[in-house]
Amino acid sequence: MHRPMEGVRILEVAQFTFVPAAGAILADWGADIIKVEHAETGDAQRGLVRVLGLDAGVGSSFAPIMEGPNRGKRSIGIALDKPEARPVLEELVKRSDVFLTNYLPAARRKLGLTLEDIRAINPDIIFVTGSGFGTEGPDSENGAYDATAFWARAGSADGTTGPGATSVSQMPAGAYGDNIGGMTIAGGIAAALFGRERTGQTTEIDVSLLAVGAWATQFSVNLALATGGPLPKVERTTAAPGNPLTGNYKTSDERWIQLSMLQPTKYWDEFFGVLDRSDLVGEPRFDTMDKVVAAHEEIKLEIAKTIASRTLEEWKSAFKGMTGQWAPVQDAWDLGHDEALEANGRIVELTDADGRQQKLVANPVKFDRAPVELTRAPQFAEHTDDICRELGFDDEGLIGLKIAGAIT
Repeated sequence: MHRPMEGVRILEVAQFTFVPAAGAILADWGADIIKVEHAETGDAQRGLVRVLGLDAGVGSSFAPIMEGPNRGKRSIGIALDKPEARPVLEELVKRSDVFLTNYLPAARRKLGLTLEDIRAINPDIIFVTGSGFGTEGPDSENGAYDATAFWARAGSADGTTGPGATSVSQMPAGAYGDNIGGMTIAGGIAAALFGRERTGQTTEIDVSLLAVGAWATQFSVNLALATGGPLPKVERTTAAPGNPLTGNYKTSDERWIQLSMLQPTKYWDEFFGVLDRSDLVGEPRFDTMDKVVAAHEEIKLEIAKTIASRTLEEWKSAFKGMTGQWAPVQDAWDLGHDEALEANGRIVELTDADGRQQKLVANPVKFDRAPVELTRAPQFAEHTDDICRELGFDDEGLIGLKIAGAIT
């Protein structure tokens, strides 16, 4: 069963990436996701042209900023603020297993999208919110982006910023925390569906960006709580203190290799054999952990000098089959062509709205070793008429809704 969510219908009233990313994952898993967009402007993310200083689109109908979190969905344009649109929304709610939103509480109250409103229409529906700071507490009404709640407030920005820095480190990719949070929401929905199947009881779910960020940095948070205060800032070096077979080393072509051999004496002879450093293989000066720690600066310099003598591609070839743990430091282009991702079907081809072949990263969960089949994200309100007809509206009804401005 490589599409275990087939037969599940999810109504997504959300925009940007945090919550829509959850819908994309569930669509990958087989769910039917109906995406509600504003009848005139659509998902606000469609208007973003630059993210982290980069162009958000590629000059065609295929814009990665929309495709990633919205592939596999159907889009309907509804003016939720118009009373004429309410029958359409209510029919969608009645036919859905899950109501998924990231609208702020004030907007949900104004539009009649609260838990009580939705449960009055469908008592069995699973009600899911993605929030900035949770449904309770002083910030429960406030909005957030992953740069604020996940990255800055939840510790990742501080944890990746070294002592004496002149600026705080930034997220390594657009929608970084949003995509991690989306996976968390998808898992929560899967658990809620399972629980409803077993017990007959429905569930309200909230996942906040702050809580996802705290979970990601929990080692540091737990350590700070256990030690009774903020953790000291530690200067990041190319190798871990005392173990030169960990850390990163620069190649001759200005690329980097990450070593992570936490038991250096176990991998010592193999590693230095691969480096063609026979002078260090079996060297009695470094045959115990204590000796390695004592001489780690000397060893680190020897490794750095040797790694710097060849290109990254040369080292990738030399390191094939080595049991010691290492990795090339890859950029986004490298990752999109990673042999392991491609072999496991995690880079997937699909056809865009212009009929051209494109590629997207698949969600990381693999069922039955089966390939993931992706379809493109919908164009704005692309499926409005089809969905309304499924709900029982005939041509006359559709025309009336459009004249009233209730649907796109």
